[in-house]
Amino acid sequence: MIPASARLPEAPELVQEKKYFVVHAPRQTGKTTALRALATELTASGRFAAVVLSMEAGQPWPDDIGAATRAILTGARRTARTNLPAELRPPPWPESWEEGLLSDAFAAWSKSCPRPLVLFLDEIDALSGRTLLSVLRQLRDGFADRPIGFPASVALCGLRDVRDYKIASGGNPTTMASQSPFNITVASLRLGDFTLDEVRDLYRQHTTDTGRRPMA
Repeated sequence: MIPASARLPEAPELVQEKKYFVVHAPRQTGKTTALRALATELTASGRFAAVVLSMEAGQPWPDDIGAATRAILTGARRTARTNLPAELRPPPWPESWEEGLLSDAFAAWSKSCPRPLVLFLDEIDALSGRTLLSVLRQLRDGFADRPIGFPASVALCGLRDVRDYKIASGGNPTTMASQSPFNITVASLRLGDFTLDEVRDLYRQHTTDTGRRPMA
C-alpha cells in the first residue's frame, strides 16, 4: 500500500483546518484505498474520529430522499462499527423529516463524539436528482455549526470535479461564481495516477506478501 500522505498530501492539513473539500479521481486509481488509509491514520493520531462512508447505497432512490438517506445511514452505522472504537461510533439516529434526516444524524454524531468528526463521503456521484441536491444542501446548512454541532471536516469523494455536482443535481453551471456548488468547499484535489516508482513499490509488496513474482 502507498501511504495516504503520499497520495493525498494536502488532505491532512485541510482536515486540521476544519475545511470541506473534494477529492476526485478516475476509477482504479486507488482512491477509496487511499481515503481509508487516511481515515485510519487520522483516527490513530488520537485527534479525530475519521471514517469513509459510502454514499452508493442511496443510488437506487434519486428522487426518494427518505429511502436514500435511510440506506446511507444504515451503511454508515455498519462502517462505523467496523472501523471505529465504541466511544467514537454514532448514537441512535434521531427522528427527523426526510430533508433533514442526514444533517440531523451527522449533527447528533458530532455532538456525542469526544473528538472532531471527519467524514469522507465516498461515491458521492452515485447520487443524483433530488437526493443529491438534498445532500449538498444539508451539508451546506450544517457547515456553520462545525466542529461541535456538525462534522469538523467533510470531503466529497468521487469521479467528478466539484463543478460537476451542480449539473448532476439539476443546477445551472453558468450561475456558479465560486468553485463550489454549495459555497463551502475550499479545494478540489485530484488523486494522481500511480507513478512508476509507486507501481514498482506495489509489485515489491505483492512479492513480499505472496512469495510470487508478478508475471511480466
